Amino acid sequence: MNTDRNILIAFVLNFFFSIFELFGGIITGSVAIISDAFHDLGDAVGIAVSYLMERKSKKTTDDVYTYGYARYSVFGSLVTTFILIAGSLVMIYNAAVRLLNPVEINYDRMLIFAVVGVVVNFGAAFFTRDGHSLNEKAVNLHMLEDVLGWTVVLIGAVVMRFTDFWIIDPVMSIAVSLFILVHSIKNLKAGFDVLLEKTPNNVSVSELCEHIKEIGGVIDVHHVHVWTIDGMNSYATLHVVTDADSSAVKSAVKEELREHGICHATVELEGQNERCNEECCKPYQHNVHGHCHHHH
Repeated sequence: MNTDRNILIAFVLNFFFSIFELFGGIITGSVAIISDAFHDLGDAVGIAVSYLMERKSKKTTDDVYTYGYARYSVFGSLVTTFILIAGSLVMIYNAAVRLLNPVEINYDRMLIFAVVGVVVNFGAAFFTRDGHSLNEKAVNLHMLEDVLGWTVVLIGAVVMRFTDFWIIDPVMSIAVSLFILVHSIKNLKAGFDVLLEKTPNNVSVSELCEHIKEIGGVIDVHHVHVWTIDGMNSYATLHVVTDADSSAVKSAVKEELREHGICHATVELEGQNERCNEECCKPYQHNVHGHCHHHH
């Protein structure tokens, strides 16, 4: 799936739409539409960053980035998510001000803009819907937010057209913003988990160690590290103590790692009487992950 092309389509739709929307907000006098226009412009900037990062993340490994450029995609997702969170907070503030000072709105024009808004943003959300990378998920969240935002404007315009229930514009604005805020914070956490080298959620290190110890010929395993570069591909390094045939043990261990979703592993084999010299082993002494002190 061509992720960067999809992000680019989302950017183009968003950018032109936000310009169109700015005029719309001025013509209709709807602060929901004006604040949404600035917010969409912010989105477009965020998506442009995401696009550049996603492009860069596709570069293959070289001497400078030996793991490749995949993390640029995560970085892009963080930038997009921060913009999203800022936008949501601004929208909540604007809507709150509106609740206190109601304003007359031109519903008929608002209806026209809302219909266009739903259609354009639905198109952008459709293109980014299958995102797997954190970056694409962030961009898709933007698009989803815009679809929801415009659906809200649409419902609001219809309701206000037939009743003078003006309060619905700011109230629904706040509801959408809160929904997006919650999802953005989840996305932010996922991005930071990757950057902070947290063990991927689908891997249990203690379970992995137990499984490896059950492999014939494996005496012990320690110094196990599992991390992910981009939130999708997992990597591991570990020390395996064995006196059996090394190539058989190594391929069995790698097979086990693959079953745990780890595609790229570095396995160091040690003989039973060999002393593990790596000092970082020490912190593991008191927990399940390793039994370094057996060999010291």
